[in-house]
Amino acid sequence: MADERRLTYVRRVIGLALLAGLPAVVVGMVLLWTGHFAARVEWTLTVLVIACWLLVTLALRPRLQIPLQTLSNLLAALREGDYSFRARSVSGEDPLAELMREANALIDLLRAQRLNALEATTLLRKVMAEIDVAVFAFDDEQRLRLVNRAAERLLAQPVERLLGATANELGLSQCLEGETRTVLQLSFPGVQGGGARWGASRTEFRQGGLPLQLLVLTDLSRVLREEELQAWQKLVRVLGHEINNSLAPITSMAGSLESLLRREPRPLDWEDDMIRSLRVIGSRAESLSRFTAAYSSFASLPKPRLRWMPVGAWVQRVAQLESRVPVMVVPGPEMKIQADPDQMDQLLINLIRNGAEAALETHSGVRVSWRRKGASLYLTVEDGGPGISNPANLFVPFFTTKPNGAGIGLVLSRQIAEAHGGSLSLRNLSDGGAQARLVLPAEPPDR
Repeated sequence: MADERRLTYVRRVIGLALLAGLPAVVVGMVLLWTGHFAARVEWTLTVLVIACWLLVTLALRPRLQIPLQTLSNLLAALREGDYSFRARSVSGEDPLAELMREANALIDLLRAQRLNALEATTLLRKVMAEIDVAVFAFDDEQRLRLVNRAAERLLAQPVERLLGATANELGLSQCLEGETRTVLQLSFPGVQGGGARWGASRTEFRQGGLPLQLLVLTDLSRVLREEELQAWQKLVRVLGHEINNSLAPITSMAGSLESLLRREPRPLDWEDDMIRSLRVIGSRAESLSRFTAAYSSFASLPKPRLRWMPVGAWVQRVAQLESRVPVMVVPGPEMKIQADPDQMDQLLINLIRNGAEAALETHSGVRVSWRRKGASLYLTVEDGGPGISNPANLFVPFFTTKPNGAGIGLVLSRQIAEAHGGSLSLRNLSDGGAQARLVLPAEPPDR
């Protein structure tokens, strides 16, 4: 049908060309046959004129048909996905040359796009096959249409048996309901040890014009176990270090006292030695008691009781509690925060106390300021001390560089800030000293 249309079009153009030349031929014939020429001349010129007219007109046929056939072949090749064909280069600036160049440019573009698509698809399949995350795709009837290798291992079945099965048959129906991101307790045939915690993430996409639901399952139990183990190891190391620091002198003093009591005769100052040793034992036991009390307060922080409190009055009240170094309060905007006053006092006391202890080493002071940024309070406590020597362990529970520190103040302060929907961070200042920055939700400016 396409060939017939093309030939019909070519014949129509040739017919129009013949009609365009017909008036000139007729006029020429009239002039020729009325000009009193010899009969032989008249017939010769007539045949010559008609022959030239027909030959020139018919010469249009290949010039029309060949470019159309070339374009038709190029389009047919594109439809079949074959990008190896090219139109022969045509010089000049006429529309036909432009058309051929644009056709070649289109072929190059489609070829590059197809190559990129093939590479992307190959990479996607490779990633899908290698990642240790189960990936499923379900259609609108909740039938499985796509599955990767990790999902096959999870369900302990080959892909041939899985495709076409419903989510209910695979035990995944609850993953396709509710929130798009959730944590579920699930058990699968390919996982030993019973149920585990899985992170389920769901989204939608289209393939071949059909809507599909993409389900990704991630085993959280192993990650949580590793994190839990690391947390316990860190906690045990710190607890062991602190307890050993207290028990070592107690054990040593107890041994010295036993040796002293066994001596005969006892030295004259044995009572003084006993009193000093008992004082050391009592001091270390009290230190250990403070340490365990600090741990208990960290582990059982109560839920904050929120109420509106003015920032300026809160900062001024807490700043007056520090008397070892000067504390300068730089007034900020009038604003309120919704917080637990007791916990906020404890948080700011810890920050100012840490700044004051650092400032004591350099005989400097502490500076407290605040500002509003959007709907948040930004409060900073700056000191002129030597700076933070070990930033990596700032928020490690019970880690401290102070001789009598418990290593709980900053950790408890950050826990209080996060319980109020905020954050706490510390950094060294470029010109010396350190800065603690507290960010908390605040009263809107137009309240």
